[in-house]
Amino acid sequence: MKNKELAESIINKVGGKDNITSLVHCATRLRFVLNDDSKADAESLKKQKGVITVVKSGGQFQVVIGNHVADVFSDIMQLTNLNENHITNTAPDQKMGFFSKLIDLVSGIFIPALVVIVAGGIFKGVIALLQVLEIVNADSQTYNYLFAIADAPFYYLPVILGFSAVKKFGGNPYVGMALGGALVHPNIVGMLGDAFELQTSLFMIPVKLIPYASSVFPIIIASWFYSLLERNFNKIMHDSFKKFIAPLLGIIITVPLTFAVIGPVVAFLSNIVADGIIYVYQLNSVIASMILAGLWQVMVIFGIHWGMVPFAMNNFNVYNEDFMMPILFPAVFAQVGAVLAVMLRSKDPQMKALASSSVLSGIFGVTEPAIYGINLPLKRPFVIGCISAMIGGGIVGYYHSVIYSFSFISIFSFLQLIPPTGINEKFYAVVFGSLISFGVSTTVTYLFGIPKDKKATDENQPQNNEDKKQTDEVKQVETITISSPMTGKVIPLTQVNDPTFAGELMGKGSAIIPTIGQALAPEDGEVVSLFRTKHAIGFVTHSGAEILIHIGIDTVKLDGQHFEAHVEAGSKVKKGDLLVSFDIDAIKQAGFEVTTPIIITNSDDYKDVQTIFMQDDIQAGDALLALNKSENKE
Repeated sequence: MKNKELAESIINKVGGKDNITSLVHCATRLRFVLNDDSKADAESLKKQKGVITVVKSGGQFQVVIGNHVADVFSDIMQLTNLNENHITNTAPDQKMGFFSKLIDLVSGIFIPALVVIVAGGIFKGVIALLQVLEIVNADSQTYNYLFAIADAPFYYLPVILGFSAVKKFGGNPYVGMALGGALVHPNIVGMLGDAFELQTSLFMIPVKLIPYASSVFPIIIASWFYSLLERNFNKIMHDSFKKFIAPLLGIIITVPLTFAVIGPVVAFLSNIVADGIIYVYQLNSVIASMILAGLWQVMVIFGIHWGMVPFAMNNFNVYNEDFMMPILFPAVFAQVGAVLAVMLRSKDPQMKALASSSVLSGIFGVTEPAIYGINLPLKRPFVIGCISAMIGGGIVGYYHSVIYSFSFISIFSFLQLIPPTGINEKFYAVVFGSLISFGVSTTVTYLFGIPKDKKATDENQPQNNEDKKQTDEVKQVETITISSPMTGKVIPLTQVNDPTFAGELMGKGSAIIPTIGQALAPEDGEVVSLFRTKHAIGFVTHSGAEILIHIGIDTVKLDGQHFEAHVEAGSKVKKGDLLVSFDIDAIKQAGFEVTTPIIITNSDDYKDVQTIFMQDDIQAGDALLALNKSENKE
C-alpha cells in the first residue's frame, strides 16, 4: 500500500484530522495525542495493512508502523496540515495522570532530537575504534575535525532541546534555540574556563555559573518557564506588536533567571538524582541489571522506555558515561535471537519472511517488528527473550560496564563502549553478555518456543474415538458458501505475487486471474468501503462474512485510472450486482498484474476457510469458498 493511502486510512481511523491534537514519531511508531480516544478505532487499525499494532500508553495513541514510519508521518503531516502552531502538550479536555503526562512530555521533547544525537553517538564510537586501531591520533588535526562533527549534537544539546521543548510546550521553538544558545555562548564558556563552577555577578546579583554544554534538565525547565511567559504575554498584548515583544520580554526574563536560579537548582537536583540511581545500582549491580534487562522490552511495548532517556543523558552530562544503556544490549539481542529461532524453526513461508526481516531490523536496533510481528503473538519467544536478557544483563552488571555516548542499541553501538584508553574487560562483558543472551534465547526458543508442526496438529485433533464422539456431541459445523465475484482462472492465495496476501496476513481466501473486467457482488450484503483508487472493495454479506476484493497487485499506484466504480460505500447490493468495472488490457500495459485476491478478512471467526472450486476456470456466481463455523449446540 502506498504510504499516502496508508496515511489517509490512519487519519480516518484515529477519528479524523480534527481529532488529532499533536503527532510525533520515533523509530517505528506514530505517537498521537487525540482530543477523544474513543473516536479512534484501534481494532480496525490493527488489521490495517502496513500497521504492525496499536498501543495506548503514556497518554498517547501509538500506531506501530515499522522502519518507514517517517514517510507515513510526513504524509500525515501534509494531509492534516499539522505544524508547530497546532501542537500542544495534551488535548484540552483530556485527563491524564502524572506518569502519562511525563511520558508524553519526554517522548515529545526527545524523539525529534534523537536522530542527530544518535548519529553523533555512533560517530563517536567510530572515532574511538579509529583511535584503538591507531589510524587517528587524539593530538592530530584530523581528530579535531572528526570530534567536532561527532560532539556537536552533544555540546549544543541545550540548543537542540530548547527548540523541541519550547515547541512541545506550545511556544515559538526558535526562541527555544536562542535560550539554549545563550547557555553555551562563547562568552559564557570563556568566562567559566575549565572550572566546574564560578561565582559571578549579574547587575550586582551573585550568580553561580556552571557548565551547560550537554546538559538536559536546565534547558527543559527554562523552556517551560519561557513558554508560560509567552502565552501570558500574548493574552495581554496587542496583536500589532506581541509577535516580537512577547519573545523579547520572555528571553530577557528567562535567560538571567536560568543563570541565577533555574540552572544551579536544577543541576543540583540532577546530581542528586544521578547519585541516587548510582547508589541503587551499586547496592547490587547484578540484580539491578537483571531486572532492567528483563523488563526493558516490556517497557518498549507500552512506550514508557522513553522515561529512561533523560536519566541516561543526565549521566553523560554528570559522569561523561552511563551504566544503564549497556544493560540494554542483552535485552535487544535476546529478542533478535528469539525471532531468529522462529525463522529457523517455522515451516510457514510467510512467517519465515517476516521473521527474517525482523532479525535484520533488530540487529540495527529496531525490535518492534520482532516483538509485535512474531515474538509477542507467539508468547513463548517473547518470554524466553526477556528471561535470556536477564542472564546477559547480570553479566554486564557484574563488570559495571559503561557506554560513552548516547545511542539506540544496535550492532553499531558496540563501538560506543570503547573507552578512550582502549578496549577493556567492561567492553568484553557487554559483548559476551549479549552473545550469551542471544545464544540462550535462540536455542531455547528453537527447542521449546514453537510447537512442532505435527505436535500442534495432533493437539488440535481428538486423541481417540471417545474424544471424537464427545467433540461431535458438543459442536456442530455451519458452512457458509461464498460465490466468485468475477470470471477467470482460480489460483491458490499462496501463489499471489504479494507476501501480505500470500502469507494470509489479511485473512484466508483464494485468488482469481480475471478474464472479464468486472467485479460483482459475491452475495447479498453491503459495500462497507470503496478505496478512492477504486481498486479494492470491502464487502459484508448478510451472513456476516467480511470480504475484501483487491483487484490487481499494486494497482493502487494507478490512482484510479482504468477503474470505474458503480457503487459507493454504504450501498446495499444483491448477489451479482456490478461493483467495479476495469480495463484488463490497459492495466497490464501499465505494467501491473490483474490477479485479484478474494480475502475473508474476518477469517478468525471461522474454523476453516476452504476453496471449494476445483477447476481452473470459474464463472462469476459459481461457489468459490466455504466458511466453516463451529457452534456450541444448544
